[in-house]
Amino acid sequence: MIKREQYKKHIEEALGRSRAVALLGPRQCGKTTLARELVDKDSPNYFDLEDPSSLVGLADPKTSLSSLKNIVVIDEVQRRPDLFPILRVLLDRSPLPAKFLILGSASPDLLQQSSESLAGRLEMIEMDGFGLSEVGQKEASRLWLRGGFPLSFLAKNDADSFAWRKSFIQAFFERDLRQQGINIPAVSLHRFWAMLAHSHGQIWNAAPFATSLGITEPTVRRYLDILTGVFMVRQIQPWYANIKKRQVKAPKIYIRDTGVLNSLLGLKTEAEVLRHPSCGASWEGYVIEEVIHSVEPDDVYFWATHQGAEIDLVFTKGGRMYGIEVKRADAPTMTPSMRIALEDLKLERIAVIYPGEKRYSLHKKINVVPLQTITGGMAGIFG
Repeated sequence: MIKREQYKKHIEEALGRSRAVALLGPRQCGKTTLARELVDKDSPNYFDLEDPSSLVGLADPKTSLSSLKNIVVIDEVQRRPDLFPILRVLLDRSPLPAKFLILGSASPDLLQQSSESLAGRLEMIEMDGFGLSEVGQKEASRLWLRGGFPLSFLAKNDADSFAWRKSFIQAFFERDLRQQGINIPAVSLHRFWAMLAHSHGQIWNAAPFATSLGITEPTVRRYLDILTGVFMVRQIQPWYANIKKRQVKAPKIYIRDTGVLNSLLGLKTEAEVLRHPSCGASWEGYVIEEVIHSVEPDDVYFWATHQGAEIDLVFTKGGRMYGIEVKRADAPTMTPSMRIALEDLKLERIAVIYPGEKRYSLHKKINVVPLQTITGGMAGIFG
């Protein structure tokens, strides 16, 4: 089993300084497994709100929770939003006998409820599936094909992994999306997801979605926001610079897990992915997720102009702005977009990430770097 030591360290540090910690992420990404390393699942301090016995134990939540000490885990907390006001009271006790680790397959409602009730008391940590730094560089292709969900990545073979992802997506249609308020027929849901998959890495345009599904553009936008809220889609907002050029103002959308993306596209093997027209966009999304996971930037954006200049990712870190270009090519070269972005955005550095092994320079501020450098964070990418 692959250990999630970095996340475990983040949680322990957060619990050391905060009264409560929320570990948020998509279903099946490993939150429960990690929490059980901190508190045994059979402990009276562990509550799984999908377990009937835990629900019975929290019939009178204030009485049940007030006597507990040390770390208390509440899993799938979004099922009981009424717990947040009670947690606020318990977290205001002095001295504080217990700290709370709450797990959630986050939703906009959960985040809003927690931020209102636990403002100043709750630290949030976002958890993803496996990343390249956890599985190792030798497994990069496998991670790209299968995605980071543990049960998908660790399956015995590609066929088993594909079958798991297919079941996962079906359950997501039938349960999670409907719980979040997307109440449209299953056929329309499949069409919506298929259209999202084929729009991966593109500028968002609600019009074709609305026309195909027979709904309004604001409704389609709400569906997209819900999928973003449950960590299945990433919207990267455009950076707007104070320049004379007309700049793109709509976000780019990515399905965050490339294993899910490949399943939606019907791609079962690496060979099929490499032959598919979406190969470049798929690899771009994969690299962007790995960069965000490794660098932990303050903010992320992309930048594009209507004249054709663009850069895949710009982010701020320590008060400075950096750029990332993703090129699935043997030997990337300097492009006009890189020169324009460097000048117009006043970027500190640009890294061009590619699948090769050699690092080389295109400009005093632009380096071509191998994918494997991502695991080294800022020092690995820009060092």
